[in-house]
Amino acid sequence: MSTSQKVVVVTGASQGIGAELVKAFRKLDYRVVATARSIKPSEDSNILTVAGDIADPATAQRVISEAVARFGRIDTLVNNAGIFIAKPFTQYTAEDYAAITSVNVAGFFYITQLAIAEMEKNASGHVVTVTTSLIDHAIDGVPSVLASLTKGGLNAATRSLAIEYAKKGIRANAVSPGIIKSPMHPQESHAALGALHPVGHMGEMSDVVGAVLYLDAAPFVTGEILHVDGGQSAGH
Repeated sequence: MSTSQKVVVVTGASQGIGAELVKAFRKLDYRVVATARSIKPSEDSNILTVAGDIADPATAQRVISEAVARFGRIDTLVNNAGIFIAKPFTQYTAEDYAAITSVNVAGFFYITQLAIAEMEKNASGHVVTVTTSLIDHAIDGVPSVLASLTKGGLNAATRSLAIEYAKKGIRANAVSPGIIKSPMHPQESHAALGALHPVGHMGEMSDVVGAVLYLDAAPFVTGEILHVDGGQSAGH
């Protein structure tokens, strides 16, 4: 088995931005480890799929151990998995809180810890986390306290990781999107959601993918929160 090809792990990889990231990294000849609850096996021998709940530490352990067993290394981790529930703050339930914190926070923590431990062996690696511009610029009519609580923590954690591992050859960055056209937003909502951005339209999944690929190919960039939000975080 050759271990010269780069290897990327993508969470939340079964649909939307995650599935597009898998395609984009394969086009760059990366070997890809794709994980999501309902992901199906791939016919591509350079794609390893691992089904499971990313919030479960056992899933994270399986993803990383199977990745190393199959491909011999981990170069990049893209923490793409996340959930968003828009409710007035007082209407969030204990179940909502548990679901959001488990995927957004625990899902980041367990797999990132294991991936970085592998990256340290090669003194090289990159962690990219997908967050949200709602952290920087809350929008009237889009209640987002739990998104800000969890994804805001991931932005802070990204900067902290960048500094902790800067001299160890491991970078950490985040992509902070606005509202992106994806399967989670029905077509009839696009005009209203697009109007929430200064540029007047929603982003495309390719915009987020391009940002992730840029960061992965930018060796002097670490600790960066790259906004891909049509100007949302700059103001209105």
